[in-house]
Amino acid sequence: MAFLDYRLAGHVATITITREQALNALSTEVLTELSAAFDRATAERARCLVITGAGRAFVAGADVAAMAPMSRAEARAFSELGNGVFRKLEVLPIPSIAAVNGFALGGGCELALACDIRLASENAVFAQPEVGLGITPGFGGSQRLPRVVGQGIARELLYTGARVDATRALAIGLVNAVHPADDLLAAAAELAGRIAAQGPIAVRATKTAITLGIHADLDTAIAIEAGQFASCFETADQREGMGAFVEKRRPAPFEDR
Repeated sequence: MAFLDYRLAGHVATITITREQALNALSTEVLTELSAAFDRATAERARCLVITGAGRAFVAGADVAAMAPMSRAEARAFSELGNGVFRKLEVLPIPSIAAVNGFALGGGCELALACDIRLASENAVFAQPEVGLGITPGFGGSQRLPRVVGQGIARELLYTGARVDATRALAIGLVNAVHPADDLLAAAAELAGRIAAQGPIAVRATKTAITLGIHADLDTAIAIEAGQFASCFETADQREGMGAFVEKRRPAPFEDR
């Protein structure tokens, strides 16, 4: 992959966007490679996915130079590509962690929002600055940001394009935690390892229940949860996990079957 570094260590896949000279800006090529990397992580049965950026940025946005001459039809196609890739990430059967190591602007903020969990370095900066370019967010920012931080704050940030530092990002619930820059990847790896150590069938089912139920009415969501709960039974993971609890011993490593 020209713009990504993909590594699988144990059950944790790590994707690093390596287009440093452009602050990891999202081009058609980068988006296509991300989509392929998500497929690879799923095929290799990773249990958690970490996404980060090389250098000073997580992702400093979409490639403005490439977007500037686009027609309406071309802009629509680019938006649909980015939205398709980020939606794929959002509904992956495995949890994802954004390790935001610097600028997460525009498409970078949208990529982080599509992840399950966001960790930030102390020097991280978030923004949806599209209105200053005369456009709207194109990869889901206008939809996911209000769902994460609430409508009032999201509308302010989306209408002004204001930047948010790591301290405020934590205060408004945009990120789960803030770490010193040198400790960020280790913290993401540690959290990913804790997730990967749980029953993988149960983790996948829990993510499915959240993803399918979060925007449904409560009765529908409860029914979705009941279905996912039932799907965990009669699996080796469930038998070992519950057997160990009843027998008051540590469970053997989960086998994902």
